[in-house]
Amino acid sequence: MNLIVCVDSHWGIGNKGDLLVSIPADKRMFKELTTGKVVLGGRRTMEGLPGGTTLAGRTNIVLTGNQNYSYGDAIIVHNMEEALKTLEQYEQEDIFIIGGEKVYREFLPYCQKAYVTKVDYRYEADTFFPNLDEDENWQMTHDSDEQTYYNLEYYFTIYQRIKND
Repeated sequence: MNLIVCVDSHWGIGNKGDLLVSIPADKRMFKELTTGKVVLGGRRTMEGLPGGTTLAGRTNIVLTGNQNYSYGDAIIVHNMEEALKTLEQYEQEDIFIIGGEKVYREFLPYCQKAYVTKVDYRYEADTFFPNLDEDENWQMTHDSDEQTYYNLEYYFTIYQRIKND
């Protein structure tokens, strides 16, 4: 299982329900990596995606406690147990966890690879991703050359799980 996230210099991922930054190259990479795959996110994350519906060309799974929830053509799961059972039918390397904070934290122990876009700027954030640089279970295995978007510097990185918790 994989996860994909964009973080600021303090591993912030959002503020007041919105992403901290929108970088076109990051969006392109997200699309390239997840098209034809399975994406799992929490309700607010999925509802906040561009277009106001599920992501085209992907199997969308929404994790929500709301028993009566439906969202486009998404598969709805209501807890971790149900989510993990549903994910069993897919190849583990084809699954991408896409947030938000609670979903990332719940699924991190099941993930083997993390695609992390690291923005070299500290935003005002109220939601955070666990700092993989400080987690002995994870090691950065790829770090791109510096990328720029206007005055922002950012890097595409990949972390691999090197041992299980």
